[in-house]
Amino acid sequence: ELGEFVKAHDSYMDVAIGRAAWPIGVTMVGIHARSGRAKIESSNVAHVMNSELQRKYLTSVKRLMSYSQKKRTDVDPSK
Repeated sequence: ELGEFVKAHDSYMDVAIGRAAWPIGVTMVGIHARSGRAKIESSNVAHVMNSELQRKYLTSVKRLMSYSQKKRTDVDPSK
C-alpha cells in the first residue's frame, strides 16, 4: 500500500538468503587452515531456500513484489 519497494526487497533478501557466510566453492586459498572454515562448509549452511516448498513460496512472493512495483507507476521505484 505504501510503495516501500526497497524495504520490501531488503526484507525479501534477508528471508531468502539471510546474512550468514556463503560458501563460494573455494575454502582453502593458502597453505594454512582458516579458523572459521568449519562455519562455511556447505553442509552446515541452513537457510530457507533448502526447502523446495519454501523456495516456491518465496519465488511467488518475489513475483508479486515485482508485479506490484510495475503496476504502481505513481510511486517512485527507488522508494
